[in-house]
Amino acid sequence: MTQTVVITGANRGIGLEMARAWKARGDQVIAVCRQASAALKGLDTQIIEGIDVGRDQDMAALRNALEGVTIGALYNNAGTMSDETLDDMDYDRIRTQFEVNTLGPLRVTIALTGNLANGSKVGLMTSRMGSIDDNDSGGRYGYRISKAALNAAGKSLALDLKAKGVAVGIFHPGYVKTDMTGHTGHLTPEQSAERLLERMDQLNLDNTGTFWHSDGSVLPW
Repeated sequence: MTQTVVITGANRGIGLEMARAWKARGDQVIAVCRQASAALKGLDTQIIEGIDVGRDQDMAALRNALEGVTIGALYNNAGTMSDETLDDMDYDRIRTQFEVNTLGPLRVTIALTGNLANGSKVGLMTSRMGSIDDNDSGGRYGYRISKAALNAAGKSLALDLKAKGVAVGIFHPGYVKTDMTGHTGHLTPEQSAERLLERMDQLNLDNTGTFWHSDGSVLPW
């Protein structure tokens, strides 16, 4: 059964590969981004450009562009990462990460709540670096803070949207070779995307609000 899938940050990396994989299944994919890449344009799918998830004012444009569209799967992939340490603390960078990584998915999900129906699913791209219990290396203050806060927001969204019949998954993609990681890692974007689509397939109202690794294991908060 085909569905309409909306993915933020779909112009490159994991988001692009998720868009490619969902399109290959026959789903209608709507890619949301600030600026489309040549690779995204090559997918020949619907693109909504000029949307920065870190900006409140862009949500009205996103809502208008999707008016009347029932979304089967909304995947909040857009994110940013920088590296703050005790010796190099930049609060503006931390604020930017919070706006994009935490408030961004919340903004998008709330803006598009009217497009979600009974059986729709929402995915949140988090990181195990947002796990407080799993932190054994310190550093990355802004990224860790923003992803831990996203996890908390995701849990609340799962509880609040359950009555509407909408399940929410909180997903760590794995250590993936992307621009964000300097192309180091254990997985290719294609491999991570395949895993994440499997997790979305398995997402339901019984496991909504769970913090998952893309390999299917449950991560500690």
